[in-house]
Amino acid sequence: MKINVNNPESDKDRPKPVPDPEVKPKKTQTRRNFSAKQKLAILAEIDCLGRGEVGAYLRRKGLYSSTVSSWRKERAQGTLGAAKPKKRGARPKSAESKELSRLEKENVKLQKEVERGKLIIEVQKKLCQLYGVDSMTGEKLT
Repeated sequence: MKINVNNPESDKDRPKPVPDPEVKPKKTQTRRNFSAKQKLAILAEIDCLGRGEVGAYLRRKGLYSSTVSSWRKERAQGTLGAAKPKKRGARPKSAESKELSRLEKENVKLQKEVERGKLIIEVQKKLCQLYGVDSMTGEKLT
């Protein structure tokens, strides 16, 4: 069978490919966070550009003019670098709380040792009664 590439009617006889039924999840973009240094650098670059070049620069960087204007307001007010990012994770423990947790662990350990000692003494007393030995002196009872 000869297929004519220029003839669109020959495509009718050809089986069409079946589309993939799997739904692929969309890749979500994460929100960009700029540091104060980055914001100031971007503002400095924008200030050096001419009037028609700013829009192209913003498109290249993926920024909105409203974002840049809010950065300019913050820079004018002096609050651009004021907001520091919060440190994540557990807060470091103070020396007092470290000492307290160490003492609590030691207390638990010592309480277990005391309970074990009491148990050993009870067993010794019962053995002495079974063998007929005085538990205080170690002499055989008659």
